[in-house]
Amino acid sequence: MNTECLRIADQTRRAFEGKAWHGPSLKELLDGVTPEQANARPIAGANSIWDLVLHIEFWTRAALQAANGVAMPKMAGTASGDWEPVKDASTVAWSEAKNKMFQTCGQLGRAIEQFGDSRLTETVPGRQYDFYYLFHGIVQHSLYHGGQIALLKRALS
Repeated sequence: MNTECLRIADQTRRAFEGKAWHGPSLKELLDGVTPEQANARPIAGANSIWDLVLHIEFWTRAALQAANGVAMPKMAGTASGDWEPVKDASTVAWSEAKNKMFQTCGQLGRAIEQFGDSRLTETVPGRQYDFYYLFHGIVQHSLYHGGQIALLKRALS
């Protein structure tokens, strides 16, 4: 039986793509955000929306790779690459950043569906916690930053 993995995959998709209990999904939050808005810093000292999209994608991809046996990167701020700077602020680059995040989420959702409930208690490569904690953590992490995106959008208007 793979019941719990199916539930976690569903929660992952809801956080990213919609029909979420908490409010707007990441997709809903990012709809209509221009590259200029995404790269703006309306709150001094805060990350931009674009920074947050890149950061969410980084950790979602790390979780996907961990499900395939790759050790999770060390949590060392910019040294780990989890806060990659925006190098190209074009419309195409913004579209690609969003698409990559949503594609990675879709891949993670499919990987979680196929993961198998019996494996959820296995230790994540490079960590001292299990996959159950990791997969739920990715949902929580993404929603946390989704809240930041919502605040940044409000500050822009």
